Amino acid sequence: MNRTGFFWDESCFWHSGGNYALTFPVGGLVQPLAAGGLPESPETKRRLKNLLEVTGLFSELHTQSADPTTKDELALVHPVSFLDKFKATSDAGGGELGLRTPFGRGGYEIAALSAGLARGALFAVLEGRLDNAYALSRPPGHHCLPDWPNGFCLLANIAIAIRSARAAGLARRFAVVDWDVHHGNGTEHIFIDDPDVLTISIHQEKNYPLDTGDADVTGEGAAKGANMNIPLPPGGGHATYLEAMERLVLPKLRAFQPEVIVVACGYDASAFDPLARMLCTADTFRQMTRQVMEAADDLCGGRVVMVHEGGYSEAHVPFCGHAVLEQLSGSAITAPDPLAETLEIRQPNAKMQAFLSDYIGELEDFFF
Repeated sequence: MNRTGFFWDESCFWHSGGNYALTFPVGGLVQPLAAGGLPESPETKRRLKNLLEVTGLFSELHTQSADPTTKDELALVHPVSFLDKFKATSDAGGGELGLRTPFGRGGYEIAALSAGLARGALFAVLEGRLDNAYALSRPPGHHCLPDWPNGFCLLANIAIAIRSARAAGLARRFAVVDWDVHHGNGTEHIFIDDPDVLTISIHQEKNYPLDTGDADVTGEGAAKGANMNIPLPPGGGHATYLEAMERLVLPKLRAFQPEVIVVACGYDASAFDPLARMLCTADTFRQMTRQVMEAADDLCGGRVVMVHEGGYSEAHVPFCGHAVLEQLSGSAITAPDPLAETLEIRQPNAKMQAFLSDYIGELEDFFF
């Protein structure tokens, strides 16, 4: 088995919808009663952790929390003026600073801890204390711009972790593979002109945000070619995602030669997700993890870090996440997907699959 880290903290489950949750005051020692009407609920993450405990896989992982990111670390990505406003709003009871990013009292500290889990996982792998790692970060981060949070993301978790690791001298070249169903616009924006960070996003075309994620955005200046967007039409499923990985993502990784691969691991491409129209299964995420791990074995000593992003099906996310952690750890413990038979029936028919394969071929011609 691998030395696989699982970074989590109960406090991250206590992130609330702030001004969306009007039924009861929350914050401090008052645990939120619900997500406050937001799809980004603690239950998808909590139920993943619970499933790991019930199956016994949790006990095979190197489970731990991490220190919150410091203000200096956050300032590697976010302007101090934004951080000060975030902290003041949080201390005053919460609010909303961007689009679809409400938070309650203590939201700043929880977001700093969420980023800290990503940073802790990355540092542990780069320092050789773990073979690979998974950060159960909440709130998520891949939509967050330096001074404008959006899409449930309050801080740019992965970008903060990468810049902190670079500042510590742990690595120079990083690759980010984002298979959350929504475009990783924040990560792209932060690294768009950085030739030492490859950013790849596989997403449902024009889902969220509506105005980003086009294939012709490939990087700026010296970083031209260091950004790859793979916008997929709705209806893509298991075979489509694996083909996109094989024909587009893996060749790009091999050409870039990163020192570590970070995965923005969202599960909202699941067929049961309420915020998307893709048809992925738990095994899709398992097989994509296998593909990334094999690439990492060839390129960077097996160094892979997964950072949890979206995924809004409380029933299906735990099985998708369990499949990823089975693959990461090499454990023999499994949690069979109870929806697998239904999902097999719902996969694209031969005509649709041929169309999707041709579409990936067009992207392949464009990129290579």
